[in-house]
Amino acid sequence: MYTFSNRLKIGSFIAMGLGLIFLAIGFISAPSTVEEAKAIVAAAHDDGHGGGHGEEATHHSSSDAAHAEKDSHGEEAAHGEGHDASHDEHLLHQLQNRPWAALYVAAFFFFMIALGVLAFYAVQRASQAGWSPLLFRVMEGITAYMVPGGIIVFVILVLSVMHMNHMFVWMDADVVAHDKLLQGKAGYLNPTFFLVRAAIFLGGWIFYREYSRKLSLAQDESDDNTNFVKNFRWSAGFLVFYLVTESMMSWDWIMSLDPHWFSTLFGWYVFASMFVSGITMIAIIAIYLKSKGYLEQVNDSHIHDLAKFMFGISIFWTYLWFAQFMLIWYANIPEEVTYFVARLEDYKLPFFTMLALNFIFPLLVLMNSDYKRVNWFVIMTGIVLLFGHYLDVFNMVMPATVGDQWHLGLPEIGGILFFGGLFVFWVFNTLTKQPLQPKRNPFIEESRQFHY
Repeated sequence: MYTFSNRLKIGSFIAMGLGLIFLAIGFISAPSTVEEAKAIVAAAHDDGHGGGHGEEATHHSSSDAAHAEKDSHGEEAAHGEGHDASHDEHLLHQLQNRPWAALYVAAFFFFMIALGVLAFYAVQRASQAGWSPLLFRVMEGITAYMVPGGIIVFVILVLSVMHMNHMFVWMDADVVAHDKLLQGKAGYLNPTFFLVRAAIFLGGWIFYREYSRKLSLAQDESDDNTNFVKNFRWSAGFLVFYLVTESMMSWDWIMSLDPHWFSTLFGWYVFASMFVSGITMIAIIAIYLKSKGYLEQVNDSHIHDLAKFMFGISIFWTYLWFAQFMLIWYANIPEEVTYFVARLEDYKLPFFTMLALNFIFPLLVLMNSDYKRVNWFVIMTGIVLLFGHYLDVFNMVMPATVGDQWHLGLPEIGGILFFGGLFVFWVFNTLTKQPLQPKRNPFIEESRQFHY
């Protein structure tokens, strides 16, 4: 039975406490008036850290830029005053969104890790894999975070519907009233249906996790394989539900932040990011537990297989990223290309860093088969990959919510610390509840003898 060390427990509480403080500072320091917002931007420009407001492609059309240029030369003065007021209000919303967006990025990132692990766990169950049963308790421990993580994400979505922030522009009735495109999507993008879908997604995912865990534990005390067979069937059915709902979730929770843009590959792209992040977390926690004297029968071949998945899904993620980027760049359709224009102009550092960490780095370091068996090397690679996919979520969310008013500061660090601490506490506390090795899984002996 795993014992949650006091050092790890205290560390998780400290991280959560610091995270809450940093997030609180972010919310408190957010401007409440247009004048405060303009003063913050002016101070940032004076310090040499501010960005321009050149594109703001997520909420303004390209015609706004043309009007702004005319206004700067004294033309259309009457319209210019109205445009300036609209621009100032938009700037205020961007700065007010920043702590909310930082909170949302971190909340979604750690939740998607748990959801990615749940998908990988279901795949192992449905395929009746023989190598992985020794890791099932680790997977079940990670997926336990779906309950608090999912509740927090849902609360953020509810608060967005209640207009506590301006992240989802289509939730603003005044914006929709002047936007024919959003009016055409109102049948799907409306607050009530949005929350109903979110509840169905979360309810289905959490139900499967809890029921599968129950069957897994029951199998240990059973005299036959009835629970194992039930788990196999439920897992196969869940994968169908998951593939549909995961895509819809990515449209709702991420893509609708910029409701004028869409990509048919986006659901798969988000899936690849959460899948590789989840597998990476399994490897990191398994190696940690093994280093502490637990999971003695998990050997280098198990870690090698996890590292192979880390490598393979990283390449799959790159394929999806390139397919999406190349087609949009080559077609050069204004409604599509504006998504990448905003990121290439205002987010160069996180955009290209994310690409390097998620593609070039794993390609170089995980290509060699021998390195996949070196535990500290897999840990180091996993930490880099997780940071890279945090930046991936950051690049998905921030341009649509804060425009060019982004920084990696206290709110962002606070979000990582709080949800990272909560994740560690919840996962490792769950691991203390049951033995780390299944007893009566039909493939447990094959998993113990897994070598190549």
